[in-house]
Amino acid sequence: MSRPASVDDIHATARAMPHVTAYRPDTARPVYQVGSKSFVFFRTPRPDAVDPETGERYDDVIVLWVGSEGDKQALVQDERLPFFTTPHFDSHPSVLLRASRVAEVDRDELVEIVQEAWLAQASARRRTAWLESRGLSE
Repeated sequence: MSRPASVDDIHATARAMPHVTAYRPDTARPVYQVGSKSFVFFRTPRPDAVDPETGERYDDVIVLWVGSEGDKQALVQDERLPFFTTPHFDSHPSVLLRASRVAEVDRDELVEIVQEAWLAQASARRRTAWLESRGLSE
């Protein structure tokens, strides 16, 4: 195990991926994109993600794309991880994570999840080039 992750790790990993642009980079809620497709974004409070005790909207939800429904379910169903989803995101290839719970994820695991989010949205050419640069293949 490396160390607990931080929100800074999400930003740093997203920015380090090739061909990434950040929409609203100077705000508390940037959207990271590859080829105009979002792969990580920091959501505004919405009625679908609320504190079950107070009913208050979560103000720190991060959306991360995943490669498949199987990947989504693996993250959401892993009891040691704080990933979740809401009915609003049914059939959407993403998982949600509260910034206040990022430290519950191992840094190396979170880096891999952000990289996988990028891979889920990058073009085939960009995916192949990035994987090959790391000695991997699809």
